[in-house]
Amino acid sequence: MGTTHNTSFRSGARTGPGTAGGAAGARRGEAGGAVLGAVWRFLPAAAALAVLLTTLSASDTPVNSIARYAGYVAWGVLLPGTLVYRSLRRTPHTLVEDLAMGAVTGLALELAAWAVFVPLHLQSVVTLWPLLVVIPFAAVPRLRRHWWVRGYHRVPLGWSWSLAATVAITSGYLYQVYLVRTPILPPDDRSRQFVDLSYQMSLAGNAKHSFPVTLPQVAGEPLQYHWFAFAHEAMTSLVGHLDLPVVQLRLMIPALCALTMVVAAVVAWRLSGRAWAGPIAGLLLFAVGEFNASHAMTPFGSPETTLMSWASVSMTYSQPLLLALVGAVGDGLRRPGTGTGGNPVPALGRGCYALAAFFAFASSAAKATSLPVTLAALALTGLLGLLTTRRIPWTVVGLGAIVAAAQLFSTAVIFAFKSYGLAVEPLSNLQGSWADPHHARTATSQLVVVALVWFAFLINTQLRVAGALPLLWRSRLKPDPTLWFLVGGTVAGPAIYLALNGWNSSYFTHAGLAFGVLLSAWGYCEAFERAALSPWARTALGAFAAAFTGLIVWGVYYHAGDWQTWVTTTVKGWHPTRSGFLRAFLSGNPDGNGSAAGLLPIVSAGLALCAIAAVCGVLWWALGRVVKPMRRRGGIVLLTAALLAGAPALVIDLPKPTWDMTVWSSFPLPAGKIDAARWLRDHSRPTDVIATNEHCWSPDDFQHPGSPCTDYRDFTLSAYSERSVLVEGWAFAPRVMAGTSPEFWDPALLRMNDDAVYHPTAPLLSELHDRHHVRYLFVNRRVGPEAPQLGTLTDKVYDNGRIAIYELR
Repeated sequence: MGTTHNTSFRSGARTGPGTAGGAAGARRGEAGGAVLGAVWRFLPAAAALAVLLTTLSASDTPVNSIARYAGYVAWGVLLPGTLVYRSLRRTPHTLVEDLAMGAVTGLALELAAWAVFVPLHLQSVVTLWPLLVVIPFAAVPRLRRHWWVRGYHRVPLGWSWSLAATVAITSGYLYQVYLVRTPILPPDDRSRQFVDLSYQMSLAGNAKHSFPVTLPQVAGEPLQYHWFAFAHEAMTSLVGHLDLPVVQLRLMIPALCALTMVVAAVVAWRLSGRAWAGPIAGLLLFAVGEFNASHAMTPFGSPETTLMSWASVSMTYSQPLLLALVGAVGDGLRRPGTGTGGNPVPALGRGCYALAAFFAFASSAAKATSLPVTLAALALTGLLGLLTTRRIPWTVVGLGAIVAAAQLFSTAVIFAFKSYGLAVEPLSNLQGSWADPHHARTATSQLVVVALVWFAFLINTQLRVAGALPLLWRSRLKPDPTLWFLVGGTVAGPAIYLALNGWNSSYFTHAGLAFGVLLSAWGYCEAFERAALSPWARTALGAFAAAFTGLIVWGVYYHAGDWQTWVTTTVKGWHPTRSGFLRAFLSGNPDGNGSAAGLLPIVSAGLALCAIAAVCGVLWWALGRVVKPMRRRGGIVLLTAALLAGAPALVIDLPKPTWDMTVWSSFPLPAGKIDAARWLRDHSRPTDVIATNEHCWSPDDFQHPGSPCTDYRDFTLSAYSERSVLVEGWAFAPRVMAGTSPEFWDPALLRMNDDAVYHPTAPLLSELHDRHHVRYLFVNRRVGPEAPQLGTLTDKVYDNGRIAIYELR
């Protein structure tokens, strides 16, 4: 792997039989040392993989499924992707970069293969699609050299162990909150499951047979949604011959999270020129969460790792693609002949344009938030380049054209110019916390409340980006395109969130964080280098980081409630009768609106940490005047603490049971219904449509059949049958999400669907069969028993007491 060996033992060597034997022994020793060194270098990756496999095995993942998934990853992702990536990048850097970026390239190529094989109904041979890459690289002489590459730079062993530790921590977290609590198949009728998982699985099941993907809960309904993740999930099932629930509920999420951490590490190294920026970026992205001094959910939309890492397949899938896109674009923006500091990483060369195109188009409908943030970052970079050089930055223009073309493709072709309910409403995501509709506050009090809400937003969502501050301060607005590209993305993400409405707009914040952690890790490395710590001081800083992390995790985990009670009581005691501001801030207005009380833990803890930091900073400065080694080194200590302040996020999430309705939305997942749905999957054609009398979610599993139906999030039939349903639950249909009414938009079709179960006639069933391609009726008797005459008009083919399935003639 490009390793150089010490050959000084050869100097002064004599010839003759004795020396020949010595030389042979030396060569054997050298070979043995090389093998031992290779084993030692790959040990961190093996350790992380061992932890990952242990979590999968402990959560009852079939061993043969793990083996098949490993084969799929190697054959269907890594092999074709790495070959193509090597052919596009100019000079090799590290093996881990080739494999990580190659894996992301493989994900992009896989989408193209899916778009070719599924429309042609070639699912039975889709396993062979990598041959479209393998054969040219084996047959064309100029491409054969990419099979075996030499000249790699050695990765520092500490770098590898640090990254492996982050992967292991995240794998352990996923095991505790997701894998062990989400059975592959429900063991009994009391099982529950997070609401979105069945919906996402239904889209993957549809992607196995349909191009483009349609809404499986309403047969034939267009799906203007970012569904590329579910095409990947479908290809995983098809190429690896894997059961879809095993893919989504076990294999896919841990693997994509691990890939994201590795991609973040290699991209941070490439753009900053500093190896240690890599593990720090991975740590900030996954192991450090939002700053929150309570066990409550984050108040500013979805969290980055907790919940979203396993509950949002599209976000988890999109992250490595976005990071790779940032890496390709950021590398392309590097000025010729210059590095980014430290030991410059060799540039990708002109291949960055092709790689940017791969990653941009794959990102376009992986998550709809990725490309707008990237385009905004490029716009800022181009504007600054134009202002500082007074020349058109053609590199920015070229890369921007690629990303803009991908954005236009997704907007026009995939999303059909639909916004999925998002609208421009500036600051609407913050105004609920500072609203004062009853004018209970004075102007000064309102100003303070607004300032505190802004403070809570910034410290909660952006504290991990604090490492960027010393980097920006030191750069003094120097025209470094790569730096300003990262700055642009870091700012654009939360800025777009603040300009739009609703929970889903928080995904723009996550997209911006992909830029932010790279920038923050880069800045931290520069600050660390400027501190010029001695080995003893580095050890002390590491001990401080570990102690601070343990202390803050312990404090939040065990005493968050006590802290909130003490702060509330103390603050109210300051002005118990006069302070309308405090009453409004802590208790809200009479109608419950405009309360910032939910932000109190964040605000109070943030202000407390700022005060402690200020006091410690003053003391450090005073001591530095006496102890010279302490001078100019307090900043790196405070920055370390700031970046680790969100460390409790994963830990406080561990005890939250995913089936508890007070924490995350979980729905009944009765085994009887899932068994019947999987029977349908095994005994029907992919083109068959199913009709059902179940459209609603019931928190008590229809213990009270007469209860009104108001929540139409029912997706389990289409998920586990992998078939389209005439009308199931329509709550996530694009036209409902973008509209104002939750009711079904075609009452006549819904009436026909339900009459087939409760008031069947031969003409009605014939219309369902001939016009709507319905082959089976899936009757949930908990919702309502079928009409007696249904048995004479159709053929009953399945009955487990709870579910009856009838086949139309």
